[in-house]
Amino acid sequence: MAAHESDVCSHVRVVVRVRPPNEKEKLANFTSVVQVVDKHILVFDPKIEEVNFFHGRSGANRDITKRKNKDLKFVFDSVFDDNSTQQEVYEQTTRVVLDGVLNGYNCTVLAYGATGAGKTHTMLGSPGHPGVMYLTMMDLYNRIESMKEEKVCNVAVSYLEVYNEQIRDLLANSGPLAVREDSQKGVVVQGLTLHEPKSAENILQLLDYGNKNRTQHPTDMNASSSRSHAVFQIYLRQKDKSASINQNVRIAKMSLIDLAGSERASATNAKGERLREGTNINRSLLALGNVINALADPKKPP
Repeated sequence: MAAHESDVCSHVRVVVRVRPPNEKEKLANFTSVVQVVDKHILVFDPKIEEVNFFHGRSGANRDITKRKNKDLKFVFDSVFDDNSTQQEVYEQTTRVVLDGVLNGYNCTVLAYGATGAGKTHTMLGSPGHPGVMYLTMMDLYNRIESMKEEKVCNVAVSYLEVYNEQIRDLLANSGPLAVREDSQKGVVVQGLTLHEPKSAENILQLLDYGNKNRTQHPTDMNASSSRSHAVFQIYLRQKDKSASINQNVRIAKMSLIDLAGSERASATNAKGERLREGTNINRSLLALGNVINALADPKKPP
């Protein structure tokens, strides 16, 4: 059942997914400083007497000038613990956003977090555990199939990355692309290729091909750190079969974004090119944060 348009498109939702410990953290016997209370509340650095851990370091090496067990509580629209599945995350976050796209709204889902937090796993996933991008396409095609008697739908996708302030098409061998402003379409990426996947296998092939072309380099914090922002966009065109020739066509765009991870140079031991990448990543994330804060400020005009 489709959600009401006001419920889908009139606000921003913020959800948190806690990832399980990785092998490095298990070997070091690290203890989590995040506690999931329920589906909406998260506690950072909870008050637990037996905890001998502070921000990823053992208590013996902790700077005693820093206060531990801050017990900071945060409330979100949804909180997923480290046992949550890819399907659960999709169903409770992105599925309702897809309702908005089908209603003709441009919508965006983005994964934000520190390097190594699991953003690419959530958005792209793997063949055995497909992520939000693949699950969204599968759901979209299922819905198109269910309304094929009433509507004619056309779907196209694009996949690009923003690396060191330059835009590259992940589905074509091309150099840096330019951003232009079109009087009809608004802001567009000149030369970005569009593809029309016809099957589930085709979608997986496109995502896999694009991700292999994405810029990745190891750092001390993440052996397969994504050094670019990846933007997967879905373009949907709908028209009623019974519509007259003058009937308006409904066109919408959905952007699924896997942001590069924010990082500290001291934590990643970044030098040279890696340091330059990290600087550009943090600068762009700061700009994004400023935009979101401005949009959320009721005192500022839109």
